Amino acid sequence: MSTSQQADPLIGRLVDGRYRVRARIARGGMATVYVATDLRLERRVALKVMHGHLSDDSVFQSRFIQEARSAARLADPHVVNVFDQGQDGDTAYLVMEYLPGITLRELMRDQRRLSVAQTVTIMDAVLAGLAAAHRGGIVHRDVKPENVLLAEDGRIKIGDFGLARATTANTATGQMLLGTIAYLAPELVTRGTADARSDIYALGIMLYEMLVGEQPYKGEQPMQIAFQHATDSVPRPSAKNPGVPEPLDELVLWATEKSPDDRPNDAAQMLERLREIERDLGISPQVARATAAAGPAHDDGLDSDEITSILPSSITAPLATVDASDNATRLRRATKRRAAKGIWTIVVVALLAGLAGGTGWWFGSGPGSLVAVPNVAGQSFADATATLAAQTLSATQRDVYDFDVPAGTAVGTDPAAGMRLDKEAAVVVLVSQGPQPHDVAALAGMSAAQARQQLEASRVTVSDDQKSFGEAAADSVIAASVTPRAGGEPQNCTDGCTLYEGDTAVLSVSLGPVPNVSGLSISAATSALTGVGLQVSGDNAEDFSDSVADGKVIGMLDREGGGSWVPGDTVTLIVSQGPPLFPVPDLTGMTLAAARGALEKSGFKIEYDGRWDSFPDAFTKVESQSPAAATQRPKGTVISVRIAASL
Repeated sequence: MSTSQQADPLIGRLVDGRYRVRARIARGGMATVYVATDLRLERRVALKVMHGHLSDDSVFQSRFIQEARSAARLADPHVVNVFDQGQDGDTAYLVMEYLPGITLRELMRDQRRLSVAQTVTIMDAVLAGLAAAHRGGIVHRDVKPENVLLAEDGRIKIGDFGLARATTANTATGQMLLGTIAYLAPELVTRGTADARSDIYALGIMLYEMLVGEQPYKGEQPMQIAFQHATDSVPRPSAKNPGVPEPLDELVLWATEKSPDDRPNDAAQMLERLREIERDLGISPQVARATAAAGPAHDDGLDSDEITSILPSSITAPLATVDASDNATRLRRATKRRAAKGIWTIVVVALLAGLAGGTGWWFGSGPGSLVAVPNVAGQSFADATATLAAQTLSATQRDVYDFDVPAGTAVGTDPAAGMRLDKEAAVVVLVSQGPQPHDVAALAGMSAAQARQQLEASRVTVSDDQKSFGEAAADSVIAASVTPRAGGEPQNCTDGCTLYEGDTAVLSVSLGPVPNVSGLSISAATSALTGVGLQVSGDNAEDFSDSVADGKVIGMLDREGGGSWVPGDTVTLIVSQGPPLFPVPDLTGMTLAAARGALEKSGFKIEYDGRWDSFPDAFTKVESQSPAAATQRPKGTVISVRIAASL
C-alpha cells in the first residue's frame, strides 16, 4: 500500500453501514473517488466522497446532490451509472458503477496517436452517451480524454458529469477555464456561456488529438491557448497525419467551427454523420453495449464543480441536419469567418485585458493568495505543527486509528496535503493511535467458521486451526489465543477479549470424540481409527476382561504425555484375553459346609448331591472334586464335589 493510501483514514471504513471502502482510485480538488464493496448487494462500486472541508458548504452539497440526480437520469450503456447518494455524518458521497480499465488519456499516452478504427470506435460510443445526455437536457461541459473510460471487457463510457446546474446557470467560471482550457469552445472564452454545441467543440478537439497524437493548440500559459481557441481555426488532422481519411478531416472541421451555429446541433447529429462515415469507410465499431453493474475505473482528479449544465429546451428541439461535405457551404462559412475577423480581434483584445486584470485578482485576493497545505505524514505532531507554521498555518490534533502508521505519527491532514487555504487557517493533523481495538465475544462453542469470520472482521489474521479430539461437538471452538502484532505473550481469548487489528489468532477446534472401538475386532478397530487420521501401533497391549470376549478390543492405552488426541498420533490397542483365571482350592477331606465356604471365598460355585443336606455336617466329607485342585478357572465356575459318609 502506498503512503498516500496509508494516510487516508477513510480506507477500511464502513460508510453509511453499507459501503466498505477498499482503496483510493483518484483525488481531485472537490472529491476523492474510492473503490468500495456494497455489502448489501455484494458488488464493487466506486464511491465519490466530497472533501470534508466542503461538507458544511450548502452550495457545494446541493451541487453534489444535483450531480447524482443529473447522472442518474442518463440510463445509457455508454454513460457511467450512478446508483446512490447519501450523507454519513460529515461524509457526503455518491455511489457509481466501478469500471476496471483505463482512460482514453492513458491509452493515448501509451500509443500517442490511435488508428482510424480505434478512433471511430471510441467516438461512436462517446457520441452515443453524450447524445443521451443532450436528449435529457444535460450539457457535460468537461468532455476530454480523462473522462472517457475504456473498460477491460470492451465497454466504452463517458463519466464524471461534474455538478449539474439549473437551466439558466450556464456561465463558465475562471476555475473551469483553467481546468479545461485545451478543450474550451470559443464562446466560453468570449461570452462565458455554453450549450450542447460547446460539448461538440470539445469532441472535435478530442477527435483531432486521437488522430494526430497531439492537441491542435499549445502554449506555456492558459492565456495563450485561450487566445488560439478564440482566433485560430483547427487545422485538418491529415496535415499532420496523412493517413486520416478526408471524411474525418471534414468532421473535425465541422465540430470545431468558431461559431456554435456552424457546428452540429448536438451529439445525436454528429453521431449520425459519423455513422455515415463508418459505412463509407467500411468500419464497424466493436463496442460492448451491454449495461453492466461495474464502475468507473478512473477519475482525472480535476475539479468539475462547474462542468455540467441543463440544456435550454430550444437547443434540444430537432433542427435541420448540416451536410459536412457540402463544399459550397464550407466556402460561405470561410467568407463569413474572414468578414468577422475584425470583430474577433476586438473580442480577443478585450479578453486579454480581462485576463490581465484577473491576474492581479488571482495573486491579490484570489486563489494565488492562498497557501498549500504541506505533507506532514510520518512526522510527530510537534514536527507537523512546525511544518504548518512555516506555511502560516495553525495545527490542531485529532487522534485516529491507523492499521499501518505507528502510534504518535501523523497519518495526514484535513484538508489534505496540496489543498490551498487562506493564511492563518487551521489544519487538523491526523495523528495515529496505532491499530484500532475491537472487543470480541466468547469464541468457545462457536463453529470454526463463525469464530474466523468474527476475528477477520476485526482485521485479525487467523492461523490454521489446531484440531484435536474431545467431548465437544465436531467443528466447534474449544479454545482461542491471540498474539499481539508487536510481539509478546499470547492472551487467552476463549471467553472473549480485547484485541487489535493486525493481531494473530489461533483457534483450537474439536474433531468430536475419538471413535469407540470397544468390542470390535482388531481389524475393525484399526479401520475406524485410521479413518479419522489416527495411526494404530502394531504392538497391541493385552488384558483380561469379564465383559469383552477373548481376542476383541477392550479400548486404547492413554495418550503419552496426556492431553487430547490429535490427527497423526499413534494409538495402542488393548486386546482382551477373556476373563481372569484363578486356582481351584483343594477340597478333599473337607466337610460339605467347609467345602462350600472355601469355594464361595474363592469365587467359585459348588455342585453336589442334595440328599447330603439331611445328614449332619460332621458325618460328611469330600471324597473327590472336578475340576481338580490347583487347576485355573474363571470365577463363577461350578466345582462338582463327591460327598461320602464320615465314620
